[in-house]
Amino acid sequence: MQKSIEVHGKTTDDAIAKGLAELGLERDDVSVEIVERGKKGVFGIGAVEAVVRLSYEAPDEAPRPAAKPVAPKPAPATPKAAAPKPVPAPKPEAAKPAPKPAPAPKAEPPKPATAAYARPEGSQAQQTEAFLKGLLAHMGVQADITISQRENDGLDVQLSGEHIGAVIGRRGETLDAIQYLTNYAVNRGSDRHGHINVDAENYRSKREDSLVHLAEKMAEKAIKYKRSMALEPMNSYERHVIHAALQDYEGVTTSSIGTEPNRRVVVSYVKPEGKKEDSDKGYKEWC
Repeated sequence: MQKSIEVHGKTTDDAIAKGLAELGLERDDVSVEIVERGKKGVFGIGAVEAVVRLSYEAPDEAPRPAAKPVAPKPAPATPKAAAPKPVPAPKPEAAKPAPKPAPAPKAEPPKPATAAYARPEGSQAQQTEAFLKGLLAHMGVQADITISQRENDGLDVQLSGEHIGAVIGRRGETLDAIQYLTNYAVNRGSDRHGHINVDAENYRSKREDSLVHLAEKMAEKAIKYKRSMALEPMNSYERHVIHAALQDYEGVTTSSIGTEPNRRVVVSYVKPEGKKEDSDKGYKEWC
């Protein structure tokens, strides 16, 4: 009689081996039909298990012969019970004091709710955590991942741990690349594209403070020497910080020149209205 079973596995070979072990048969004893081929996906995202159908010949089951009735054995003769010995009466015991009632358990104060962000299966937070764990494992970096919800339907991700400098890289270039890959992997094919901000040991806030200080320093030099001052090449986010820091700074204006990845901000001196002053139109490179 022909029978078949369906078996799941990471790959087609894994599913076939699993089915043969379950049936206790050899490869030549079954015929294999591939129902679905498995897919590895990217860092576990989008992975699909392989499904195979194993068909084999099962032997026909012969009817079992009826069991012969077994005659009951005669019950053995019961021996005469020995006469019970008299049991001495128990001595009266002194009355024990009643046990004290156990004290009622103290009510514990309610524990405060944890600030950890819930990560249900298939959510943006769960996919972000899964992707970052796989990426950091490939980089050979161990880091704790903390995820919190942003107001504009996005996520803030904070990485912490030892040797976190490998995640940040030179001037945050590696951190920017990790953030770009995370947004691409999680938001690809999704209807909701919430921005995922990835930071490590609060590097971005510290870097932003240093950029604001640098912008004010360059503005003071531009006014003092009445010339334009060019800053070092920066990415688009860092250039935005410089522009925002000096947008209301009296006596200077900002602009960007060059092409990526060498695009930089120029802080230019602005001559006050009603005054005749000679201005140097060139600018000094500042690295």
